[in-house]
Amino acid sequence: MLLSVARVSKLFGVEGGVLLNLYTTFPDDFSTEEPLFVKIDSLAVPLFCDRFERRGKTNALATFADIDSARRAEEFIGRELYLEHEDDENDEFYLEDLIGFRVRIGTLKGEITDYYDSEANPLFEVEIGGKRILVPAVEEFIAGIDFEGRTVKMVLPEGLIEL
Repeated sequence: MLLSVARVSKLFGVEGGVLLNLYTTFPDDFSTEEPLFVKIDSLAVPLFCDRFERRGKTNALATFADIDSARRAEEFIGRELYLEHEDDENDEFYLEDLIGFRVRIGTLKGEITDYYDSEANPLFEVEIGGKRILVPAVEEFIAGIDFEGRTVKMVLPEGLIEL
């Protein structure tokens, strides 16, 4: 099974380097010996890192074998990167792992842009139609999560959000 771990955000330099936005699922002990994967026409294509350098907790600079120009690297901007992941019956996830997922609330569509952790009142920040709203991050409001499609379906009480 492939686990979404990063997104290629922009070019870095002229020799095919890219800046990666790392998700919380990206392992701290990542080794360039193992490939990252990118999906091209529904096929998982391995990318081997020639260089991987963390830039803080959520970013990294990377260059990949066989991608030696900005023009070639440009094809990967905006694409998700994946790592092979052992499927575990007890897979658990954290609510902050849902940042970046598309969200559907009734007929409204948006994206989870942030997560505010609080024991008393954890919240998702959801962007819908250019507006950012806060939605309680509670199990009762989450009708379904599609990790493969990176979508969350929510059912909220009437009147909870107003756009």
